[in-house]
Amino acid sequence: MGLLDILLGRTKPVAPDLDRLFALPSAAVTLEAATGFTPTGRGAVCFATVEGAAFEQTHHEVQALLDADTDRTGPPVRLLRDEHGYSWLVSHHSPDELSLLVNDLHAVNSAMEVNGFGPQLLCSLAGFTDTGGRPLALVYLYKRGTFYPFAPLPGPEQRRDNALELQVKAVLEDDLRLEPDLSRWFPVWGAPGL
Repeated sequence: MGLLDILLGRTKPVAPDLDRLFALPSAAVTLEAATGFTPTGRGAVCFATVEGAAFEQTHHEVQALLDADTDRTGPPVRLLRDEHGYSWLVSHHSPDELSLLVNDLHAVNSAMEVNGFGPQLLCSLAGFTDTGGRPLALVYLYKRGTFYPFAPLPGPEQRRDNALELQVKAVLEDDLRLEPDLSRWFPVWGAPGL
């Protein structure tokens, strides 16, 4: 970044660091100890859908690769499209296999990136719940290289538990690189894997 970039307020985007996903299992231990939230074993990778044979082949290869895992205990990996036209590759494991879920999320992101579809990657999430059944997701923003908590409230209205999100932020700030700009804590209403 040069002097002209600094004067004009231009910044370089943060390079994604997919290895940050591997911090989720240790962060889950901290989260459970402080708040009682435990992994659900569900997670997903969201990406903008692209038409074309290369894109279709890439996501089919990733899906086949993950389903071929002989240690897989959950249902097959699924590809879903949401009402906004985004695609979600959803993975399930037992709740005590968060590290295997993280491996799946990392593999999907890596395969998309290697095949030239990194710009289509939006986020990855891992689901958590407490003993009362409240949902929580830890969302990784691919283009920012940061995490944030998302805690939807039950009911037909799309509302979120901001107090819980801020509590989780305070609990995990030493475990994960958290997104400092709260305006980038995008709601992922109805996200598969949550």
